[in-house]
Amino acid sequence: MRSFSLMLVSALGLAFTSFKANAETWPTKTLTAIVPFAAGSFTDVVPRVVFEQLSKQLGQSIIVENRPGAGTTTAAAFVAKSDPDGYTILVNSSAHTIAPALYSKLSYNPVLDFAGVVPLGISSSVLVVPPVRGFKTVAEFVAAARAKPGAMNFATPGVGTGLHLSALRFQASAGMQAVPVTFKGGPESMAEVIAGRIDFFFAPIGIALPYVKDGTLTALAVNGFKRSAALPEVPTTSEAGFANAEYPFWIGMFLPAKTPRDIVDKLYSETVKALANPKVREKLVALGVDRMEMTSTEFDTHVEKQIAVDAALVKEAGIKTH
Repeated sequence: MRSFSLMLVSALGLAFTSFKANAETWPTKTLTAIVPFAAGSFTDVVPRVVFEQLSKQLGQSIIVENRPGAGTTTAAAFVAKSDPDGYTILVNSSAHTIAPALYSKLSYNPVLDFAGVVPLGISSSVLVVPPVRGFKTVAEFVAAARAKPGAMNFATPGVGTGLHLSALRFQASAGMQAVPVTFKGGPESMAEVIAGRIDFFFAPIGIALPYVKDGTLTALAVNGFKRSAALPEVPTTSEAGFANAEYPFWIGMFLPAKTPRDIVDKLYSETVKALANPKVREKLVALGVDRMEMTSTEFDTHVEKQIAVDAALVKEAGIKTH
């Protein structure tokens, strides 16, 4: 019996030593980042900016794999069930905390099945309309919408996504109604607004910025708590006279819950270092992304609290669950 105990202790010691060695040498191969949105969308563009620098620091490539569908739950479920070895990362937006309110039978738990690593940033959305409509202010736009309830439509990358809730929150504040039209991602939505087939879109600033600058789109307001440095001349929804319409959204990194803490901590510290890189910072600012400084533990807490906030918002908006 004593011999068996000694063997067990020895085996555990070797396993612990091996674990420590793996954590210290990680990563030794290519990493895969799963993004639940289409290529070219805001939640795809932002992490690519960070990963370019992060891969240099880690000495390994980071492959971005786009898996859009089912309100980001397809991608999240895949990562939740992946090996917890640090090589499969989920990059998700606020949609991660909205999903529990939309899907009553998720195959994963957004809190218990993931270890939050770090937010990559937070950004406002900008209300854009086709110039052909002639709207110069939010007040003009809202007046036209109120005059014909339900006649306007708006673009959304999916029911219950952050951009969808942005539009719904604004409509509730403005006392107007519009019909949602779903597209695969931001670029497709933008193209339809530019063509005049869609009346408005709460678009990620980084995706809309070039079109606003060249006059292809008209920006009426941003839905953050303060003006965007990328669009300083555009008022916030609050400044435009519409209270409680704010809904900026975040983008963050997650690993499967059972990933060794040493690996989570290393990915956190290296990502924070990448985010502080001047070139990365410059690119993110140009995309309208502000810093969202949190530890991994604080990020986990934020996610848990935001799930309750988004559940109330979805219920208030009357969105049907699946």
